[in-house]
Amino acid sequence: MPRIVPRTAAAAALAAALLTTSACSDGGGTETKQRAGGLKSAEALKWGECSAPTAAQGGGQTPGKDWQCATLEVPLDYADPEGKTIPLALIRAKARDSKHRLGSLVFNFGGPGGSGITTLPGAAQEYAALRDRYDLVSFDPRGVGRSAPVLCENDQQLDAYYAQDSTPSTPEQEKAFTDGIKKYQQACRKNSGGVLPHVGTENAARDLDRIRQALGDEKLNYFGISYGTELGGVYAHLFPKNVGRAVFDAVVDPTKNSEEGALGQAKGFQLALGNFAQDCVNRGDECRLQGSTAKEVEANVIKLQKALAAKPIAGIGARMLTESAATNGIAQALYSKELWPLLEEGLDEAEGGQGQLLMALSDALNGRDQQGRYSNIGAANTAVNCADSKERYTLAQTKAKLPEFRAASPVFGDFLGWAMMSCTDWPVAGAWETPDVSAPGSAPILVIGNTGDPATPYEGARNMVERLGKGVGVELTYKGEGHGAYNSGDACVQKAVNGYLLDGKVPGANSVCTPASTSTPTSAPTPA
Repeated sequence: MPRIVPRTAAAAALAAALLTTSACSDGGGTETKQRAGGLKSAEALKWGECSAPTAAQGGGQTPGKDWQCATLEVPLDYADPEGKTIPLALIRAKARDSKHRLGSLVFNFGGPGGSGITTLPGAAQEYAALRDRYDLVSFDPRGVGRSAPVLCENDQQLDAYYAQDSTPSTPEQEKAFTDGIKKYQQACRKNSGGVLPHVGTENAARDLDRIRQALGDEKLNYFGISYGTELGGVYAHLFPKNVGRAVFDAVVDPTKNSEEGALGQAKGFQLALGNFAQDCVNRGDECRLQGSTAKEVEANVIKLQKALAAKPIAGIGARMLTESAATNGIAQALYSKELWPLLEEGLDEAEGGQGQLLMALSDALNGRDQQGRYSNIGAANTAVNCADSKERYTLAQTKAKLPEFRAASPVFGDFLGWAMMSCTDWPVAGAWETPDVSAPGSAPILVIGNTGDPATPYEGARNMVERLGKGVGVELTYKGEGHGAYNSGDACVQKAVNGYLLDGKVPGANSVCTPASTSTPTSAPTPA
């Protein structure tokens, strides 16, 4: 299923599948193992060279000398703070201007399940202005990468798992689908049962405060993207007085339960596909896809899905491009407008019987590299979502909801509707229907919504602002495309974010950035 993955992480995963990337992991340095309440300064961390990333982190090469890595021990169970600990892997690049250093800026790039250790070095150039006065810091959250990773099926089993039909239409297909989910969950329980009860977002938020203490910062300066906004919101609720300067970009809607969130994603991806199709039509003969209107282009995508459901085509190696893999690949490409040319090429090739590019896009979203090795993003994503969400949908409940999903998105509706069963029979109960992000007394948090975001629809930003509470959330609208705003390169968005993080200048409420129109946010009327 399409996951909530930030643009930076999605781009890094795509590069791993299609090109050659470099990344990093923690591991070179040693750490002091101090327990609850014992982390008072940066002396609690011993920074050293980074080692090559593990397969669970997504693979790649060790980065350059600018990067340092460390490990922080935190309680596995915060109800037993003096009990068993788990390691959190951290990475940093120190501020260039040490004389005017503001502290650390901690990033979470989303997922849930994305490795901050591998993502930050690859994305660091996009945050170069912030590194002048901040140490750029990220981490593998608990359950991810090198931080007590959740492990389920092996690479060969995952190939089979992702090859199965994820939109069944017959009783036999439904049984195969539900059996596949049960088999996957049993593997998670067998291989990671001890950590599964403890990988939820509230525990990750408590880890963030341990990281803040270990870094020696009085306040947490934070940049959360996609799922990182939910993590940041929960942190602000638990520790409002510890919030420093914080930015939430590509906002997960805190008012939506798992079903409502999936339905919102269906609408968001359909909107993004329509925008892609319209852009293709506007380019006339330059567009490789058939159709004189956006609706005709979308209809041809649906036609391709139906053809692949009946008869898959050649993918990569012995693997075939199925309807599910193709839909996954289409979703991956809609995370960023930069990937639209690849989507156009992939759809054109698939219509001609060649599925390699759409398969590569699908592999990128699933965390599979060219050697057939999977990162643990899929396992961690499921484990965190199921630890958080209380909802457990039966087969009958899921099938009853499918018409609503299909109405929301003819292309992605079935795909996301059936994915509601991902937590059915999960061995750990979920924590909430929706997270509490109310944060009275917190410093202002800049909340950015992108009107063309497929994975975290725009209205989530306003809902986050309202739930954070009066005087806390400050909304900035970006009228763009793709998942996220800051990394679009838009000068207006970056000026607003940098102005807040570097100079403490809070943008006016309901400010708006429109691509290529101005470098300064304009104020919109306050909604009634």
